[in-house]
Amino acid sequence: MALHIVGIGPGSGLDMTERARMALSASDLIVGYTVYVDLIRDRFPEKELMSTPMRSEVDRCRIALAQAATGREVAMVCSGDPGVYGMAGLCFELAEDFDPMDIEVVAGVTAAVAGAAVLGAPLMHDFAVVSLSDLLTPWDAIAARLDAASRADFALCLYNPSSRKRSDYLRRACDILLESKSPATVCGYVRNIARPGQDAQVLALAELRDKPVDMFTTVFVGNAQTRRIGDRMVTPRGYETGCGR
Repeated sequence: MALHIVGIGPGSGLDMTERARMALSASDLIVGYTVYVDLIRDRFPEKELMSTPMRSEVDRCRIALAQAATGREVAMVCSGDPGVYGMAGLCFELAEDFDPMDIEVVAGVTAAVAGAAVLGAPLMHDFAVVSLSDLLTPWDAIAARLDAASRADFALCLYNPSSRKRSDYLRRACDILLESKSPATVCGYVRNIARPGQDAQVLALAELRDKPVDMFTTVFVGNAQTRRIGDRMVTPRGYETGCGR
């Protein structure tokens, strides 16, 4: 019996790794969040599929573990990478309630690198990834992390920048960043990465503050060296000056 926790990438099957595809092909059952299961439904029509809605993460993992405990080969699918805001950690925690089984984490292309590729090269130097969702993390902790990363001049990748209940969170985050970053700091965002309707824009931090975004948007904030080259966002590594070794 085995549970494969599989990262399917940001959306398009083109961004799914061969290892992920092999794990899904070898599984008897595929479990996941409804949106993610729908993304792969047409690619694996012969597979049994089970899905749960948003905020049913614990139930979803228990279903996958319970099915694997019966001797089945089960795949738990996660968007992007299962170890980056995915289900890998929760599955390991809940597995302690089940008989020992093989658990494999299959890495996937997370939104930070997929979105960065669309914008150009915004994460070429040290960067931090922060989720703006306060569903599981208090806003005070998120704000402190944003402030610390900004003052250390990390480039930033922001997940979950907004939702219907959190429509002003990106603006609040930008206000924190503007305390230590220039309003002209080069930023960018990508919506629906590798999915129909993909949209991307490079803009200044002052403009980003008032930009409408949603849960399907990934936001990038540059460091002091990040610059705009044409319509691309680039954070120099330092190769030209010899300071990037």
